[in-house]
Amino acid sequence: MSYNFGRLSVLVVEDTVPMRKLICSVLETMGVGSVHTAENGQQGYERFCKERPDIVITDWHMEPVNGLELVEKIRGNSDSPNRTVPIVMMTGYSSMPRVSSARDRGATEFLVKPFSASDLTKRIAHVINKPRDFVELEGYFGPDRRRRAIENYSGPLRRATDLI
Repeated sequence: MSYNFGRLSVLVVEDTVPMRKLICSVLETMGVGSVHTAENGQQGYERFCKERPDIVITDWHMEPVNGLELVEKIRGNSDSPNRTVPIVMMTGYSSMPRVSSARDRGATEFLVKPFSASDLTKRIAHVINKPRDFVELEGYFGPDRRRRAIENYSGPLRRATDLI
C-alpha cells in the first residue's frame, strides 16, 4: 500500500546524532512534509509546543528529560497543545516491563531499535489509519490500552461505555 505523507508533520526527539539523522532521512524518504528535531525531552517539549506536530517519535533514554518524562508532559500538562498526539516510543530494550511502562505512561506505539524503514512506516501508517480512543482516569491520560476485542468474552463490562 502506498501512502502520501506530504502533509504530515513529525517531531523526532533523539539524543544520538547518527540515529536522529537516520530517522529524519527515513522520514524524508517516506515523503513526510515537515520533520522537526530535538536532542532531549526538554527541547522536545518546547519544539512540540511551538511546532504542534502530527506525530512525535521519541527515544527513551535521554538527559536531562527522557522520553517517558516527555510523554508524561505531553499527556499531562494543561499547557500541552495536543494531549492526544500519537507518540511512538523508541528504545533498544524490548522487555515486556519496558513496553508496559511506556504504554502506562501514554505512549501510543513502541518501536524497538534497530528498526527498518518498513517498521517505521508501518508504525506511522498504523497511528494514522487506526487512531486509538483516549481514556482519562485518575492517574492516567492516554490511548486506550485495549487493543483487541476478545470474541466470546462473557465477563463483566470493562468500561461503562462498552456495548451490551
